[in-house]
Formats: sequence, C-alpha cells, structure tokens
Amino acid sequence: MTGERALDRAERARELAELAARAAVCTLCSLAETRTRVVFGAGDPDADLMLVGEAPGFHEDQQGEPFVGPAGKLLDRLLADVGRRRSEVYIANVLKCRPPGNRDPLQPEIDACSDYLRQQLALIDPKVVITLGNFATRLLLKRDAGISRLRGQVYPWWNRYLVPTLHPAAVLRGGNHLLEQIRADFTLAQQALSEQTELADPAAEQLGLFG
Repeated sequence: MTGERALDRAERARELAELAARAAVCTLCSLAETRTRVVFGAGDPDADLMLVGEAPGFHEDQQGEPFVGPAGKLLDRLLADVGRRRSEVYIANVLKCRPPGNRDPLQPEIDACSDYLRQQLALIDPKVVITLGNFATRLLLKRDAGISRLRGQVYPWWNRYLVPTLHPAAVLRGGNHLLEQIRADFTLAQQALSEQTELADPAAEQLGLFG
C-alpha cells in the first residue's frame, strides 16, 4: 500500500467516524425513542464489497453492530464460501435503529435515515454492493419487483455493480432452496469483483447513487 493510498484510507475512516458520531445522536425519526443503540455499520473503510441490509434486530440493537445474531452467522458463512472475511467487507443497513418488534421499516424512517447510507456508500466507494432483501434493493435499485424476481443477476449501478439477494434471516426461515439461491448470488458478486460476469441489462445506463 502506498503512502497516498494509506492516507486515503485514513481519511475515509475519519469521515466515517464523524458520520457515525452524528448518527449516534440522531433524532430525525421516532426510532430514536425506542432504540438501545444506533447500529451505524462496520467493516473495512477501503472495502471493494459492501453489503446493505434492512434494519438492526434485537442482537444488533443490544451490541451496536450489524448482523451479529443468527443471520449474521449465516452471512459470515456465505462470505467464507467466496473466500471473504467480515473484516474485508463493509456492512450497513438501510435503517440505523431497530424498529420495535423487528417490524418492517416505515417510509418516513427510510427517508429520515437514507442520507447516512448515501454518505457511507460515497465514502467507501465499493466496487460491488450486495443488497440483502426487498427494502435495501428497492431503495438502491429503484425497481418495484420483489427480490425473488430481481435476484440472480448483476446490475450496473453508480458506475459499479449491484447484486440483489435474499435477506439472510429469510433464508434461515425458508429452507435449503433459498440457501442455494443466496449462495449463488454471493458467487455472482465475487465474479463481479473480478469483472467476470454478465450484466442483467448491459445496455442500461448507469444508475445514480439511489437510482
């Protein structure tokens, strides 16, 4: 690593830390009244692969880290299957606070929180983004189809690649056929990192940061 690249990494880490500090005291939506801890994101600020989930669950709300419960253990296994460690990627969620009872995010909450994710994506500048589930996929890809129709393909996005896949929590509930699907999607993402992949729509214009 060159000195210039190391400085870039240090600057990204500093700006992410400043953004996390702002998120830690955020009161832009009512989730600030019910959260235990803000779950900003975690991982390598220089990552070429970023994963975006839906919202923190119980374990994440308690520990302040994304994907630390059963779904997180599955995520670690999926990363290992493609030769990746959690420390080599960056993981975040659409929402930084847990919705009560793990209910679905509400649109006002997504709107209030989206700028944090926008800035995370801009600072980390990953080559490939994996969206985990419907909410992250709809926010970033701006398509109304469900995840079962969108997954299994690589999309041009933000001058990078986006790979939609199932949420690990849904896979845990859904059985082996869903596990095979999410594994295939992680393989697609790894292929996209090495640019050995076909795009879902090669003629499509590159989408903006949030579609």
